[in-house]
Amino acid sequence: MTTRNVPKGKIDISPTTVATIATRAVHQCYGVVGMSSKNLVNGIANLLTRDARRGIEVSYDDDGIIIDVYVIMEYGTRLKVVAQSIQNTVKFHVEKALDTPVKAVNVYIQGLRISDNQ
Repeated sequence: MTTRNVPKGKIDISPTTVATIATRAVHQCYGVVGMSSKNLVNGIANLLTRDARRGIEVSYDDDGIIIDVYVIMEYGTRLKVVAQSIQNTVKFHVEKALDTPVKAVNVYIQGLRISDNQ
């Protein structure tokens, strides 16, 4: 959890807050069709709890926030370009909202979806 001391008191920003901002940013990116979990156990737990932050893991470092994003992409898109778009978009939105540096946004492509039109 990131904590800031300001003249009027202390501000704590939870990993859940960061994950929510990152999730909304990821869904803005072209080529992303869904979020995925890191592994099967987490996937089942997220399905049972209907976790809106599925596919996002947040950790803190001395240098800033580290965000891991697990996505499913559309087959036929340029995966590297979409992954870079996710990195840039998430970094921008989190830093803008929290005024805290993002050290890294790691994108893990967990699968591809083939649309019916192809």
